[in-house]
Amino acid sequence: RLSAAPADAPSLAVLDTALGLLADHDLAASTLAARVAASAHAHPYAVVSAGLGVLEGPLHGAASGLAHRMLTEVVDLGSAAPVVADHLRTGRRVPGLGHRLYTGEDPRAEVLFGLLAEVPGAAPALEAARDVVATTARHTPLHANVDLALAVLSVACGMPADAGEAVFAVARTAGWIAHALEEYAERPLRMRPSGRYEGPRPPQPFPGPAGSAK
Repeated sequence: RLSAAPADAPSLAVLDTALGLLADHDLAASTLAARVAASAHAHPYAVVSAGLGVLEGPLHGAASGLAHRMLTEVVDLGSAAPVVADHLRTGRRVPGLGHRLYTGEDPRAEVLFGLLAEVPGAAPALEAARDVVATTARHTPLHANVDLALAVLSVACGMPADAGEAVFAVARTAGWIAHALEEYAERPLRMRPSGRYEGPRPPQPFPGPAGSAK
């Protein structure tokens, strides 16, 4: 449904593996939001909605769409150098690179890249991804993450730019539901942090109601 191209076994293998790899990944931002909602005993549909609200961000689930557009540009130009240079020059992150949990390559990306090598027609997108990683490494030590692998899949299979986000969301929904079921069994509202006010102190004593006599 994500592509007009006929399905083939290697591409389906990548998609199926991606769905499994993306179902859960510790307490990612969207998963934390889902657990907070479940801690308040929100309905499972509301729990998923909370997760989707966070997933939409360009630093989370929507990151693969940015990587898709970048890879398309690299394939069209035949080189990652001008594309990466434009990102670095303007202070933008290079999509699909780096992950706070991994000092090296995202292991999920490593698995998917291995399967993508068997997908017919994926060679240009895979080469573009390798070019992006190698070019960026000359300036900053960043490695491929799962968003870049999803972008290779979506570009290679003629999917729209937001296809990776859709795959991510479908997969992670299963994980959110599992987290919600677990959280429902915990003490309600246990995920309630306390804030500490650090702004200017209010006037002392507090002003009385407007118009009141002293």
